[in-house]
Amino acid sequence: MTADVLTSVAEGVATVTLNRPAKKNALTTAMYAALADALDAAAADADVRAVVLQGDERVFCAGNDIGDFVGLPQTGGDLPALRFLRALARFPKPVVAAVCGPAVGVGATMLLHCDLVYAGEGATLLFPFVDLGLVPEAASSLLLPQVVGHQRAAEALLLGEPLPAATARDAGLVNRVLPDAEVLGLARTQAARLAAKPVAAVVETKRLLRSGAQAAVLDRIEEEGAVFARLLGEPAAQAALGSFLARP
Repeated sequence: MTADVLTSVAEGVATVTLNRPAKKNALTTAMYAALADALDAAAADADVRAVVLQGDERVFCAGNDIGDFVGLPQTGGDLPALRFLRALARFPKPVVAAVCGPAVGVGATMLLHCDLVYAGEGATLLFPFVDLGLVPEAASSLLLPQVVGHQRAAEALLLGEPLPAATARDAGLVNRVLPDAEVLGLARTQAARLAAKPVAAVVETKRLLRSGAQAAVLDRIEEEGAVFARLLGEPAAQAALGSFLARP
């Protein structure tokens, strides 16, 4: 487990914290592996009845760490990023997300797999894949239109229009918007409420909510991953990522 991902368990709630604020919680390969391991452990632990996924009061997640990302293999079923996305999509217990500040790329798409999302007033969701010469991941090309409708999804995914917290709430991506300083506390409170309920009823209700779409979600994760890997080697993506890395 990397120090860039922290986990703790108390009173039935596992808290998974992205802990790389100096890099805006951008995800490295090691962090993806740690997140997948944390979810696998929480799924297997009978004492864990809910999970909180959080950053801090300044930033949730800036997406992939481009420097770590470029040059790594992007195909293969055992890639840590795919392991994490599959684990999150299959996770049987409630996941509560606390989102403050930017949620970019995978930082935004992972929220589509969370059951409750609480956002700070300064939060912004951004899906910059097309501008990087890539396609969305985490089955967001399937899930986002289901949540917000095709037109709003097209603005977010094709145009890369940012979604401020209030807009995300109105579109159905966020449950509640509140002052940044209150977000982590509310997420923990709501997770504790879930953990106190009859566990079988909670797990079965989540399964019923998700089961009709889960196979399609997992298939879309794989399809997006294959296209993403192919486009990553093409000139548009190489130029965009190179330009990003050249920034001072």
